[in-house]
Amino acid sequence: MTVSIRRLQGTEFSVNAPDFVDLYIEAMGYDPNIRSSRVSAWRREIYQPGFTAVCALEGGDIRGIAYGFLGSPDHWWHLQLHRGFSLRGGPTEAEYDLLRNYFEVAEIHVRPGHQGGGIGRRMITELLRAAPAGNAVLSTPEVPGEENLAFGLYRSLGFQDVLRNFHFTGDQRPFAVLAARLPLLSDTGERRPEPQPAPEEGADR
Repeated sequence: MTVSIRRLQGTEFSVNAPDFVDLYIEAMGYDPNIRSSRVSAWRREIYQPGFTAVCALEGGDIRGIAYGFLGSPDHWWHLQLHRGFSLRGGPTEAEYDLLRNYFEVAEIHVRPGHQGGGIGRRMITELLRAAPAGNAVLSTPEVPGEENLAFGLYRSLGFQDVLRNFHFTGDQRPFAVLAARLPLLSDTGERRPEPQPAPEEGADR
């Protein structure tokens, strides 16, 4: 079957949050005991400004989930980034600029056994298409030599280092925080054209 990428309304995302969280726990290797708290947290995210979600479907089966929203100074993740910058003497002027204008890719996960087939690329491309920010920021667990599919995908789309070997509060693993200018790079390494507004009704076409 063909895998399709579907944009989700907030209510649809909320209803299916338990299934999405199950995929997240499987993909990340987290303790299933966090399921209830994560479902509640994910459902609250739909009220964030700029909330956008997509999922990958094959038949009726969920193969991937990705969502995000506009970064904001009152978000936990934003405060974590500010802490990371401060630990190394910042934030610098460029880092302040980034913190003022970014879309947070909160989660992007492909079900194990279906990774490496382009699902992640299609999801993040659709997620960030027309995102209302100048940059996209995400995090991914560190791996030696960046030798995994996630790093390969993010590098090919233009994501660059923001923080490396950073420890988020409550997680013992080191993470890389990466950012890319929007619109993302295409598969050929060129920046995709920015989306154009639809012509006004009655205007020349």
